[in-house]
Amino acid sequence: MKAVMVMFDTLNRRFLPPYGADWTHAPSFSRLAQRTATFDTCYAGSMPCMPARRELHTGRYNFLHRGWGPLEPFDDSVPQLLGDNDVYTHLVTDHLHYWEDGGATYHGRYQTFEFFRGQEGDAWKGQVADPEVPDAIRARRDHIWRQDWVNRQHLTDEADHPQTRTFDAGLEFLRTNHTADNWFLQIETFDPHEPFFSYDRHKQHYPHAYDGPHFDWPDYKQVQETDEQTEHARREYAALLSMCDQSLGRVLDTMDELDLWDDTLLIVNTDHGLLLGEHGWWGKSVQPWYDETIHTPLFVWDPRSRIQGERRRALVQTIDLGPTLLEFFGVDRTPDMQGRPLRQTVADDTPVREAGLFGGFGGHVSVTDGRYVYMRACADPGNRPLHEHTLMPTHMRGRFNPAELREAELVPPFAFSKDVPLLKVPGHPLSNPYAFGTLLFDLHTDPGQENPLLDDSLELRMATLLTERLRAADAPMEQYERLGLPAAGPVTAGHLLARAQKPQADASVQPPPRPEEFPTGPVSVHVPLRELLAHPEAESVLRTHFAALLDGPFASAAAGLSLLQIAAFAIGLLPGDRLRTIAARLAEIDTTALK
Repeated sequence: MKAVMVMFDTLNRRFLPPYGADWTHAPSFSRLAQRTATFDTCYAGSMPCMPARRELHTGRYNFLHRGWGPLEPFDDSVPQLLGDNDVYTHLVTDHLHYWEDGGATYHGRYQTFEFFRGQEGDAWKGQVADPEVPDAIRARRDHIWRQDWVNRQHLTDEADHPQTRTFDAGLEFLRTNHTADNWFLQIETFDPHEPFFSYDRHKQHYPHAYDGPHFDWPDYKQVQETDEQTEHARREYAALLSMCDQSLGRVLDTMDELDLWDDTLLIVNTDHGLLLGEHGWWGKSVQPWYDETIHTPLFVWDPRSRIQGERRRALVQTIDLGPTLLEFFGVDRTPDMQGRPLRQTVADDTPVREAGLFGGFGGHVSVTDGRYVYMRACADPGNRPLHEHTLMPTHMRGRFNPAELREAELVPPFAFSKDVPLLKVPGHPLSNPYAFGTLLFDLHTDPGQENPLLDDSLELRMATLLTERLRAADAPMEQYERLGLPAAGPVTAGHLLARAQKPQADASVQPPPRPEEFPTGPVSVHVPLRELLAHPEAESVLRTHFAALLDGPFASAAAGLSLLQIAAFAIGLLPGDRLRTIAARLAEIDTTALK
């Protein structure tokens, strides 16, 4: 038996013809749907990139205990389990995060792997002189932005693009090994993740008049661009999607040519989607995990049942994919795995769960039963308590710094950590879900999630489902306190939040503050955060009104942004009323200094 996983990053299902898109050029995805079971109710779990990949390896949720980080010493890894049971495993990828501090333990679980350079500011080509950059729409112009423009100089030919080279390597593996048995190949491309860098022959599928600034890399923030600019970025994403579709077609062609369908499992999936202007937002991670980001496409061909051209309605999740691979090769899943094999679901739509959990570290904790989606915000504005539980203290692109670790303590094991105690370190989320409020949606009547429900009986049912899943996942006790839910006993009407938090839910959909509303000056909300922190009095104001952000990783990531820009990036961290208070205090400092 053999298995191939083709994994894309940031694949928005609503741009795919099998899920209703009628304007994108993606014939290979249509062909794929005719050859496989297409899942209509697949949800990711832990977000974003590396947390999602930890789920692929471990078959369990991790966002309740940990943010972005490596595999832990106590984690089970599906590729390693396969290798330990005489299944050869090979990874081909251009996903740069595997080679950063926060992802450095994943690729080593495969017996062999290949990595192709150049995606999203990958620290690849060395160039001291600044590259030429066109007039562009982007607020965050950090070293990653700069490096991406260096890299693009070396990707002018589509044959050199890391996506192309990744699929070249995957097809080489298929041709070399198609007559062998017992192997698993993971072909994983970073595309169509931003930046939406593709080539003219793919852009030609989406003709439109646009003569504005370069725009293929939106910031993760509220939409402040014009309708014309927004539509241009969506078409740039669609062009990169069409390039991905072409690569997928090469895999399907090769499976046809080599007669692999008879004994080869094929899974085509993604980690998450992306907001491309929907709900007034770009990106992910900051806002709640709306359907465009968390409700993902999934296609499965199982040569044992040979189901093709059929839809599956059962609720499945990312945590099921690892157990599905193990079952296919006859390897037992471990007791810590929460996912379930999908063999029977592919065959006849057998359900594997009543409800699924999803979220990002320190954000909303959400649950769906396939129809209703309940997004639980924190109960209090401070979004505390919150801690990372880890033995691998690294962030996405760096280590935990000594200041973070000074407050670390060694705490007893969780049920899944194999009797190993963990470091408990104060956590710093990217956003504060309190500003968005607790939200409840009916996807049957409101698929765009534009009209949150206020239904106490329904919220009670969904909050109960959520709490049951927290307990099954051995969530840290502090998560119950943060969310205002009981660690033991029933959920009651006194635990409901949607009605009480409706004011901030309503406020969260308002447009971001306009620059002209605020005083200007050398010490104001218009200047970069790093400049304010260099001014002692301004830093004191920020410590008074913005302290939670100044000592975590967010401060360094946002150092080049003004407070106005930060407010558009993360309204949960800097809501409008707080921004106005800070602006007033900073204006007083500036006036005093001028005197």
